[in-house]
Formats: sequence, C-alpha cells, structure tokens
Amino acid sequence: MMMIRPPRFLSPSPAPGPREPRLRRPVDASRIFSSPRPPGRRPHPRPRAASPSTDLRRLTARIVDLTRRRQLAQIMEEVEAAQRRVRAGGVLNTIVMNAVLEACVRCGDVNRALLLFEEMRGPRGCGVDGVSYGILLKGLGIARRIDEAFEILESIEKDSSIGSPRLSPHLICGFLNALIEAGDMRRANALVARFRKVLYEGHSVLLYNLLMKGYIKSNFPLGALTVKDEILRQGLKPDRLTYNTIISACVKSSEIDKAIQFLEDMKEEAKRESNAELLPDAVTYTTLLKGLGISRDLYSVLKIVVEMKSSLLSIDRTAYTAMIDALLACGSIDGALCIFGDIIKQSGSNKDLRPKPHLYLSIMRAFATRGDVDMVTRLSKRMWPDSVGSISRAAKEEAHELLMEAAINNNQIDLARGLLRRIVNEKECFSWTSRVGLVAVKVESLSGFTNSLLRPHVFPQIILNDPVEKYMVPFQESRPLPADLILRKVVMRFLEDRAVPLVDDWGGCVGIVHRDDCTKLDAPLLSMSRGPPLCVPTSTTVEHVIDLLLREKSEMVVVVKSGNMYEGSYASSSRPLGVFSLAILWNFTGDYSSDIHDAGSRVTAVKQDAETCNCG
Repeated sequence: MMMIRPPRFLSPSPAPGPREPRLRRPVDASRIFSSPRPPGRRPHPRPRAASPSTDLRRLTARIVDLTRRRQLAQIMEEVEAAQRRVRAGGVLNTIVMNAVLEACVRCGDVNRALLLFEEMRGPRGCGVDGVSYGILLKGLGIARRIDEAFEILESIEKDSSIGSPRLSPHLICGFLNALIEAGDMRRANALVARFRKVLYEGHSVLLYNLLMKGYIKSNFPLGALTVKDEILRQGLKPDRLTYNTIISACVKSSEIDKAIQFLEDMKEEAKRESNAELLPDAVTYTTLLKGLGISRDLYSVLKIVVEMKSSLLSIDRTAYTAMIDALLACGSIDGALCIFGDIIKQSGSNKDLRPKPHLYLSIMRAFATRGDVDMVTRLSKRMWPDSVGSISRAAKEEAHELLMEAAINNNQIDLARGLLRRIVNEKECFSWTSRVGLVAVKVESLSGFTNSLLRPHVFPQIILNDPVEKYMVPFQESRPLPADLILRKVVMRFLEDRAVPLVDDWGGCVGIVHRDDCTKLDAPLLSMSRGPPLCVPTSTTVEHVIDLLLREKSEMVVVVKSGNMYEGSYASSSRPLGVFSLAILWNFTGDYSSDIHDAGSRVTAVKQDAETCNCG
C-alpha cells in the first residue's frame, strides 16, 4: 500500500519527548568565526547576470545617443569592447551593427561605413539586411559617390547581393533623398526613371513629395507644381506634406497669391472629405507668414495671425516667432509687441514657449532703427533671465551694437562713443560694411579725428596724388628669392617680411609669397604664391595703389615701366623696377616706426638664436 506523505508544514507537531541525537558534519574551520544567520531569514538571491539580448539593447541605445553627439571614435571603442566580451567568439547582431553603420554615415565617414559593411557580410560577420543596404546607399548619396550607389542597386536588382535584399521603394527613397538634399535633380530624375516600376508599387505620394522638395532645393521651385499635376494624374490624393511643400515652393518663388490659393484649396479639401489630417498645421502658417513678411503685406499677415489664434491649432514657439518676424518686416512694431506679450504671459505656465535670444534681438533691431534707447536697454536686460537656451557671444555683441545704433539715431553722441569704445576693446575686428561698421563710421564722422577711438593712421609725408615711383623701393633692395627655392631653407625670412617677391632664372618677377600662405615647409615657394603678381605702372598714384592693395587683400605690388602695362599681360621677361608694400606705407606713419624697429630687433634676435643653435 502506497503512503502519501503530507507536506512538512501540514504535519502535526510530534509529542514532546526525548530527542535522539543527530549526526552533524564537521564544522569547517573557515566558518567558525562567521556570523550566524538570523532565524527565519532567507539568504538574498544573487543578482542574475543580464541576458545577452538586454546587453545588446543597451548597447544599441548607447550607440544612438553617441551618434547624436557625433562621437564616432567613442562608438567604435565601445563596440570593440563589446565584441571582446561576447562569449565563444560570437559576433554582435545585425541590429547593433546597423546602428554603427548609421553612426558612420551621420558622422560623414563613408569609407569606414564601407569597410564595416564588408565585415558584416563577410564569412565571420553578422550578416546584412535591407536596412544595411539602405543606410549604405544613403551614405554614398551624401558623399556624392553616385556610381558606387548605382552599382549596389543594380546588384540588388539582379539578386547577386549577399543577404538577398529586396528592391523596395523604401530602399531607393533613402538614396533619392540624399541626391535631392545635394540639389542633384538630374541624377534624381534618372534614378526615378530607372526604377520607376519599383517606386510606383506602393502608390504613395512619398516619392512625389521628395521630388517637389528637390525642385525647391535646385532653385526651380515652380517645378513642384508640375509634380502636383502628376500626382492628380496618377489618381493619388495629396496629403498635408504635399500641400506644405507646394506652399513653400510658391513662397520661395515669390508667388504669394498662389500660396494663399493653395491654402484655401487645402482647407476646402479637408472639409469636403471630412479629413482633419488635411487641415493646415503650424508649418503651413509659418511658411506663409515668412512669404507675407518678405512681401510686406501687413493685411494678409494680420489675417493669418487671427486665423491661427482662432483655430484649434497648437501654436508653438516657432510659429509665434514667425508671427513677430512677419509683423516686424511689415513695420508693425506695436503688433509684434502684442504677440511678444502673449508669449511672455503663456510662458509662465508653458516653459516650451519661452522665447529664444533671436526674438529679443529682432525686436531690438526695430527699436534701434527708431532710436528708442530705453526699449533697447530694457530688452537687452530682460534677454538674460527670460530667454531660453544659451546666449552666444555673437548675440551679446549684437546687443551692445544695437544699443549704440539706438543712441546714435537718438543723437546721443556721448553714449554712442562710450559704447563704441567698449565694442572696440572687446571685439577683435568687424567689417566696415556690416551693420555695426556703418554705425561706427557714423560715430567716427560725428566725433572727428581728435576724438577718434579707432586711432586712424595719418601719413603726413605722403601725398596721395604723387606717383608710386616716388615712394617705391628698388626691386633688388626688396631681396627677391628664387621661385624654385624650398621654403624650409628660407623660413626665417618670413619672420621679417610679410611678403617676398619671387624671380625666375632670367630675373623676372613671377609671383609674390605672403607669410600667411607659407604652410608647407618642403614645397617650393612658387607653389604657395597667389598667381601672377599685381603690377602697376610707375605713373600710378599712391591712392590708387593703396586701394588696389586693400581690395585684393595683398601686401605688395610690383612697379613696372608704363610701356609694359600696355603691351599686354606682364611677362617674366619684363624687368620690374621696384615694389610698393603696406610695410613701406607704415614706415611713413608717426606711431609705426617704433613698432617696426621693435619687430626688426625681435627678428634679428630670433635669427641669432637660430644661428647659434645651428653652430652648436
């Protein structure tokens, strides 16, 4: 008879009685001093090691994160470390390696992507799939290596590719988008014509949206309208992206009336089909506002703003910024301030609406043109605590420049002069044709030479109408160098002179080498010249020569006989008479001679030290 023994915790407790001694195993000497386990407590289970699939998911997420930061070297290090940790000499799976392949393409290293692709489809690789081919095709398109991409597509079409990928619209559209981003519509149309049958399988408007985008990028935006006609001819329905792209094309070609008409068509189509996905979104209105601002159509801008505010549309920071930019472009500063106040009010509860420094600077430009120093000062102060994101150095400098512009437009010369002094001390350089440069010229003209902050050079010994022959240095005194000489042998010469003329075997000047162009020690000097030298006849005025040097950004011109200039282009057989350079010009200033002397003494000391080292 079979007895079933109940579980221990259900058995009745035995009657108390004399207990038999139990045999115990010898106590290990190493555990004599260990602390006893408290009664009733179970040992903590050891943490289980993460499964390989979990580790690979974490690695993939890590690769994606590093790709956003463009840290390709760190990605390769971590992938190599992961490959060493794989047990039994295994390999990482295709998903992880596709993420690495995408990182190579995003970081612009297509050669490494090709090597990685070859490793993946090799005998010891993890294999490739359609995603791998799509990423590689996109990278080749970005790198403008079109022939290699077409070879891969043809091998896929012939079923001769490893991995047996399927030729699909998704695979081709990645390559097509890369061509379109580069503005190469000729090859994009050739790709569509070559694989038209495959691309039309899905009956999707994605292909047509890409083609319209390409026409916009190739400076032929109205070509997108012909693509829309093709969409209707194929019996397809345009989606919201299609309309947004067409409106963008109309705005870029300054066809604002057509853009507004497409907006109305978009709303009518959505109403007729009861399709909320066709209603205009923030991108639609933002694109329209940009075009209306350029055309300075204030009535239409206000109409669009009212339509956006009265609809159920979610208006983000970009849309609000587009409203203000359009109103400012139309000259409606009061309207822009109303929208700006609305942003500040809503940003208290919605941090995503906090304006960026660009918006503050846009409004400050408008008030600086008016000469409203008070408003520019207030906006400049509030830009620091109220804006979101980092404020770049250029934004800080522009804030000071706009305050100076407002002061000069309000006839506050002393304030503008003080701000200009601050700008000159903090800014390394600025262009005279820029906005701050034009304001600085106005401040300088109102201040006069006695109160000038820029310390202009005065040449009391030079008359601008004199011929350049009067001030030139004879050509042999300029110590020209042979054109075929290696830079390493005469590198110390360029510590002394900013520009040196070059001569050929017949003594003719064949070029001028500038100090800034000396970048290859083992190259001949002629290879680093900027082409044929600038030549002027002896009768040229000093004023014209100075303008020529500044316009061509050169340090030296060669002076030749007047007859040589009218015989044709300057030839090496023509003997130069002399040279005129900016260094010669600086010698005539009152405050530059000491600097030249100090520079010469420093160069002499450096040369002596070098000679001492060579002798030692």
